[in-house]
Amino acid sequence: MAETASRAAIRAQGRKAIAAFGAPRPGTRHPLVATAMVLPLAALLVVVFGGWEAVVTQASSVGVMLGR
Repeated sequence: MAETASRAAIRAQGRKAIAAFGAPRPGTRHPLVATAMVLPLAALLVVVFGGWEAVVTQASSVGVMLGR
């Protein structure tokens, strides 16, 4: 039982140290990491479904609608 109290104190000190250095909250990631995770899938979808032509077509339609 005596060891339990010391372990709790050590864990509490560890949490304070992590908080002092500004560790990110759980469930969040840096935007560049998220981008690096998404880009390979996005490139695969563009190649598989011919997405580039769809993007160009949509952009052209929006340009016409805006009068450009």
